Amino acid sequence: MRLPERIVHADWGTAPKKRWAAEARLDGKSYVVSAPTPAANPVEHALSNRRPALLGFDFPIGIPAAYADRAGVSSFLQLLPELGRGRWADFFTPAGRPEEISPKRPFYPQRPGGTSHQHVIDGLGFDSMNDLRRKCERAHPTRRAAEVLFWTLGPKQVGRAAIAGWRDMLIPSLNEIQLWPFHGDLDAIVGEGVVVCETYPSEFYSHLGLPRDKTQSARAGAARTLRDAVLRLGVATDPLLDDQIEDGFATDDAYDAFVGLLGMLNIVLGHRRASPPLDEEASAVEGWILGQG
Repeated sequence: MRLPERIVHADWGTAPKKRWAAEARLDGKSYVVSAPTPAANPVEHALSNRRPALLGFDFPIGIPAAYADRAGVSSFLQLLPELGRGRWADFFTPAGRPEEISPKRPFYPQRPGGTSHQHVIDGLGFDSMNDLRRKCERAHPTRRAAEVLFWTLGPKQVGRAAIAGWRDMLIPSLNEIQLWPFHGDLDAIVGEGVVVCETYPSEFYSHLGLPRDKTQSARAGAARTLRDAVLRLGVATDPLLDDQIEDGFATDDAYDAFVGLLGMLNIVLGHRRASPPLDEEASAVEGWILGQG
């Protein structure tokens, strides 16, 4: 795998104040990792630098195969530029009432109060929420199931982050970026321009031997494990980052930004595969979480 000059991992919350990014820059043959900082638009920033970069975001990039089949979609890359206009004009506007939910307006709800998963299940015509999970989102022995893409309420929801990420970052830059795995295997496309992939910090916890607990005391208690990972990867850290590792980071968002970056480095530096061989559904419509087996 060719080494990208920059690797960035962004923990992308729904509110701008919860968006943090950690970065590794190639210096010679090794990377130097800087402390997480508040993030604006990592895609726009990477494109302005005009240097090869790998960007990871912890929001879904892809749609469930069962939903794609019902909506008549065979390619996520072909769908993306259509979203928000024409017959897909309402796609990014969460439904306010259950009867407004449809394949062309799948996100729900607009606000809390009298809402339930069952409304999404019924509105889209499925039997359970698990029908609306991509293969990579389902539970496995080291991780619980991820929340369904189209649900937009509660601390685990990813829908609003996906809306913001697709609408504000991916779609405006589609002609200038490559999306993994839709544009090809990571080995083939990384190091050539700006490559964007989906990550999930909770997936990386088991890769790095970290606890699931993200309280401040647990984050500080993970300092030795994080330092060991840094040594194993052979990367350098700046002094500010060293202090943050020892202190447990200011927020769990900053912590996840750094953990996600270590997980990405673990893959780029050859310690773990980006993915197993992906089937046609994953390569065309569903996508995959970087590093998940």
